[in-house]
Order: sequence, then structure tokens, then C-alpha cells
Amino acid sequence: MSGNSKQIITIDGPAGAGKSTVAKQLAHKLNVSYLDTGAMYRALTFKAIQRNIDLEDEEAIVAMAQQTNIDLESHGLRAKVLLDGKDVSEDIRSVEVTNKTFYIAQKPRVRAIMVDWQRKLGAQKSIVVEGRDVGTVVFPQANKKFYLDANVDERSRRRMEELMEKGNEVDKDQLTAELKERDNKDLTRRVGPLKKAEDAVYIDTTDLSVEEVI
Repeated sequence: MSGNSKQIITIDGPAGAGKSTVAKQLAHKLNVSYLDTGAMYRALTFKAIQRNIDLEDEEAIVAMAQQTNIDLESHGLRAKVLLDGKDVSEDIRSVEVTNKTFYIAQKPRVRAIMVDWQRKLGAQKSIVVEGRDVGTVVFPQANKKFYLDANVDERSRRRMEELMEKGNEVDKDQLTAELKERDNKDLTRRVGPLKKAEDAVYIDTTDLSVEEVI
């Protein structure tokens, strides 16, 4: 990207739509930073689990968040998540963290802290940012907005492939049920629900390769 003006490109969509893969590769092609907002919520969830904090206790989560430092580093196509200086990139992808992140993500005061962090990162440099509400809430004035989607069977297949590659045993029916439940939670939560921004370009990735989406 040329010029001195900072560019913000947002990619929203449900789990398994291809956001992370596409956002990383697009950022790499454009030679800008990649920001995974979901990883920030996962990192905070991981820390809360490690500290045995009640995930329903908003006061305790807010207090912990105020004493937490989360950094996201891009290394080519690899993205590193640093939690208080420690690399937790793999830890935050566990099934337990995946299934519990919702509790953190639905808390208004926690989201306010996270959105503030994300906007500060966006003010520093050009970024491709992905999440659930980045085009609608975090960066409503983004230069370009996209919404990626795919049917639930394809999203479930991708997630299963990803988990099996890491050596996890997966029950397809259970995974699909969990994905549908996650969709419902993302779409119906009171703060920052998953939805397409009015000015976002909609892309159904079901039958498209990563290269075709990009």
C-alpha cells in the first residue's frame, strides 16, 4: 500500500468462513499488519481459565483485563499471540478455550476494553483486521469492509480438518452442533453481535478456494 495514510480493511463472518486464512494472506500480499480480534478474546479467556476466575464474574474479568497485556505479531503468514509477554498462539486454540470465549466476549465492559485496544492498534499502522464486529463496531469508518460466509456443513468440515491436523479426535455431529450453537450466541449477544455491515462486500466462500476469495 502506498502513501502515508493508514488503511483499515475489515473481514467479519461466522466461525469457519475462512476469515483467518484469508486475512493473513491478504495482509501478507498488501504488506500490512494482520489483526485477529478473536485471538485477543481467546487470550483473555485462556488467562481467566488459568487463574480459575469465574467467567460469569464481569468485575473479576475487567480487573484482570486491566492488568493484562496482549500483543499480536505478524511474521509473514504466521501470527503470534503474546499474553503478558508469553507466546500462547497454540494454547488459545484448544477446544476448552474455543467453547468458553463466548462468556468473555459478551461482557460489555470487557468488550469496551478490547475495542479500545483494537482501535489503538489500528491508529498506529495499516491493518487487515478480522472478527465478528470489526466492520460494524470497532472500525465503522474502515476503508474496505468484507463479510465472509459459508454453509454450516462446509464450515464444520474446515474446522474438523483444522483440529485433526493438530492431532485432535473429532466427533463430526458434535462439532456441527457446537458450531450452530456458537453461531446463535454470536448473532444474538447484546453487545457487538455478528452481523454484516451495510457497506460490506458479501462473499460466500463455500465453493471458493482461498486464492479465489482473495
